[in-house]
Amino acid sequence: MIRRLPALLLLLAASGALHAQPAQPLTMERIMADPDWIGPPVEQAWWSWDGTRIYYPLKREGSRVRDLYVQDIGGGQAQRLDGAARADADAADPVLDPQRTRMAFVRNGDVFVRDLRSGALTQLTRSEADEASPRWGSDGALVWRSGHDWFRWSAQGGTVAHAAAPKAEDDPAKPPKPDLLREDQLRLVETLREERARREAAREQEAQWRRADPTRAPAPVYLGKDVEIAATSLSPDGRWLLAVTERKQDERGQAGKMPKYVTESGYEEFEDVRTRVGRNLPRAQTLWLVDMRDGTPRELDIAGLPGISDDPLAALREAAEKEPLKGARAVRVEDDAEGIRWNADASIAALMLHSVDNKDRWLVTLDPAAARLQSRHRLSDEAWINWAYNEFGWLPDQRTLWFMSEDSGYAHLYTLDAARGGRARALTSGRWEVSQPALSPDGARFHFTCNRARPGDYELCTVPVDGGEVRELTALGGVEGFAVSPDGSRIALRHSSSYVPPQLAVLDADGGQPRTLTDTRKAEYRDYDFLQPETVQVPSTHGAGTIWGKYYGPKTMEPGRTYPVVLFVHGAGYLQNVSDRYPNYFREQMFHNLLVQRGYIVLDLDFRASEGYGRDWRTAIYRRMGEPELQDYLDGIDWLVQHRQADRDRVGIYGGSYGGFMAFMALFREPGTFKAGAALRPVADWTQYNHAYTSNILNTPDIDPEAYRRSSPIEFADGLQDHLLIAHGMIDDNVFYRDSVVLAQRLIELRKDKWELASYPLERHAYQQSDSWYDQYRRILELFERTLK
Repeated sequence: MIRRLPALLLLLAASGALHAQPAQPLTMERIMADPDWIGPPVEQAWWSWDGTRIYYPLKREGSRVRDLYVQDIGGGQAQRLDGAARADADAADPVLDPQRTRMAFVRNGDVFVRDLRSGALTQLTRSEADEASPRWGSDGALVWRSGHDWFRWSAQGGTVAHAAAPKAEDDPAKPPKPDLLREDQLRLVETLREERARREAAREQEAQWRRADPTRAPAPVYLGKDVEIAATSLSPDGRWLLAVTERKQDERGQAGKMPKYVTESGYEEFEDVRTRVGRNLPRAQTLWLVDMRDGTPRELDIAGLPGISDDPLAALREAAEKEPLKGARAVRVEDDAEGIRWNADASIAALMLHSVDNKDRWLVTLDPAAARLQSRHRLSDEAWINWAYNEFGWLPDQRTLWFMSEDSGYAHLYTLDAARGGRARALTSGRWEVSQPALSPDGARFHFTCNRARPGDYELCTVPVDGGEVRELTALGGVEGFAVSPDGSRIALRHSSSYVPPQLAVLDADGGQPRTLTDTRKAEYRDYDFLQPETVQVPSTHGAGTIWGKYYGPKTMEPGRTYPVVLFVHGAGYLQNVSDRYPNYFREQMFHNLLVQRGYIVLDLDFRASEGYGRDWRTAIYRRMGEPELQDYLDGIDWLVQHRQADRDRVGIYGGSYGGFMAFMALFREPGTFKAGAALRPVADWTQYNHAYTSNILNTPDIDPEAYRRSSPIEFADGLQDHLLIAHGMIDDNVFYRDSVVLAQRLIELRKDKWELASYPLERHAYQQSDSWYDQYRRILELFERTLK
């Protein structure tokens, strides 16, 4: 590991990160104002074709528009591109051809190719359709899709050809179902027989001409009228089409209706919203291989996948007196088309498949000539396969696959021989995680973000594709993302710190000290001396090891004084907030500064279920949401009492979304421990949440009702005895406002007092209006001032 450098001293000093105490009071009006007053973060960055400039978008003040800027890496003022100047810009996520002479990218929904030798830019499409997924073949041809149709271009031919047209329709040439009446008519009426023969002969002649004439578009691929097309992928040589379909008849579940009361029309309106968990099981998907020379789909057999016929939930299904599963479990392709990768010569395709119950993930290869799938790696988890860390692709030899896996309990990089199989080879290992892996342009090494020093310290790392030493190229602590220049000599970095939103820097590919190119913060924001959070380690008394946290408190504690405590709970469950990066909860962080000014101490924990700590930490909440996390916060209180002069009798807790759910669990399950809590946009009943998230952690209500009873706050509402604020946006289409309404009715029926419900008619899950932010946090502050002081 390289020695930690005093990088970003200028930015950190300007941000107040070297100060321990705010020099001037923060106000609620300033904290909850539109974040334009802070300055826009650099959300994304990418290189120009020649590696001399970096492009990045910035949000325009008072607008949703994002302007495009270009920055010379030598320094100087960034230029905003307007009008015709935008026409020659490169775009994010370019793909290089195998010879590294051209790169392709999609800009404004159209496909462009840049010649890396001359810089010449060729626009291949100009339409209202959105093109996507450009991929190069070993012969220098480029394929891409528009919807599920595919197109192909090569520099030699220079023309764009329509290469595949899959349709969810029956083939017009498909013989009709047997029918005695039809057969009688054809037997008795010669004219009908002759007309049918002429029609079929003309159709066959047209098909022959189409196959023989290279100037003609391909014949449609008919997949049947009873299916919907979920994804397609064309091999780079244009010969093979992989199609993924779902049966229309499979139930999608009953959608909800969300009322909207404050509308432009002046009338009540209703919006269709998602279905509930267990009522819209993901549709099983079927894989089809089409040889484009004849256009005939051929179903691929998944029965050979190891463990596909096992039922990980058999015991729960039996206990719930449900029918056992029969045959193979249903599968889906990872992230639809993104779960399919052809190698450059189209000899092999790799697919990432998940069981619908998300207990298994298979990396498989397809030999198109034999139309045969073969499992190369299986990842199983009795809880659930992670939503993240499923990236995979091909090394330059086009025979070796690389992929991410939590096999070791932490997310790491692996390679394997796609043709011969065998054991996967680990390129990285340890009690830390790889994220955002990307091959260097020459294919010689991987770059990725890593948290080797501690879970919240993110650096840019690199490792050779053949294995070897993992090197940290930065010593910033808050690396957000990166992009390597087309020639591989430099790296564009986005980095941040506690009070500095993501900024742009440039780094030599071999490492060294990066040069920061932007500071987008406004002068007023820079002038604040914010309180730098202290990263702390709370020992678990429940066998969890270390719970990492951020502590906010006065620089000097008054001897003999005890302090009221506010505990903050981050949202999403699987999210990391205790890191050196600029937090998702930047408003809350400033609010914590204000609380310290008013005499509180604050602790923010990465409780069990949080991201960045490996598989066991992630799945600790399986079938018991709210229990391990609450234990971690109880340990946090003990630590504060022992080490930070906390008053155990004056503890409050708050958070939004998952954090709101946890505020409920804290007050309902530990009455008297928490004197006050604020539950913002909270889940009250997990049976009302979505399938994709909830079924992973709690299975489904029909086969695992106990997990839902154990995990839903509404089941424990009788425990409320302390002060509770519920705040919820009324048009929240993620956690429905209905959750808070039904819980309110439950509290009414239980005759509970000391609670209130604040409703925000124009807010969804992520609040947008500064007035709503202000009103919500005014109520939180007043709650704590009233109950904890």
